[in-house]
Amino acid sequence: MKKVLVFNGSPKRNASDTMHMTRAFLDGMNSADEFDVSIINAIDKNIEFCRGCFVCKRNGGTCVINDDMKEILEEILNADIIIWSFPLYCYGMPAHLKALIDRTMPLSSMMMEKVGEHYEHISDHDFSKTSYVMICGCGFPSGKNNFEAMVTEFKLMFGDDKSTIITVPESPMFNVKEAEPVTKPFLDVLREAGREYAADGVISPDTWGKINTPMIPEEIYTQIANSANA
Repeated sequence: MKKVLVFNGSPKRNASDTMHMTRAFLDGMNSADEFDVSIINAIDKNIEFCRGCFVCKRNGGTCVINDDMKEILEEILNADIIIWSFPLYCYGMPAHLKALIDRTMPLSSMMMEKVGEHYEHISDHDFSKTSYVMICGCGFPSGKNNFEAMVTEFKLMFGDDKSTIITVPESPMFNVKEAEPVTKPFLDVLREAGREYAADGVISPDTWGKINTPMIPEEIYTQIANSANA
């Protein structure tokens, strides 16, 4: 049974707008196959900031900081699919999730190699069969000129060919009951995306088209959002 590791980067835990999407995607995956799913709420873990000392790269991958990252690194090494679920914060990820990613430094060595047009540290572990999914939502009515920096960062970290990236604007609607006439059909699309991903390793162009279609027109969303926050 393949192991799926989900990192929930939202400080809202289960009330996260983005986790509504991630749970739908997982439901779709489980409809196609059976998976062992673990969910880690980054906000609940004791994760100190990386000190940049590089001791981990010189002593066999052991970090000098004694906190929850030791167990988290083991979870990463045992995962077949890693899903990073988080809201967009200042065109990037929330700080506690970024701290977690910074602390994955023990998984690579000081040696480096050129990959494509940039250089990377050589991994001390075999991640050739590990796949990565990013599910990210934001509160703006459009994803244009909002998700691009995070998408580029994710591809650089995990590889363009191994990354499946789902970005969804208007995501605060997932926690609004009155919006269910449009959010429920969209979650059904994400279930289909999860089913396709589990069955084929890719999401079909038709499903991508539906994911990239706003739930409601940008102008209407903006008007509703501004009225609610006036």
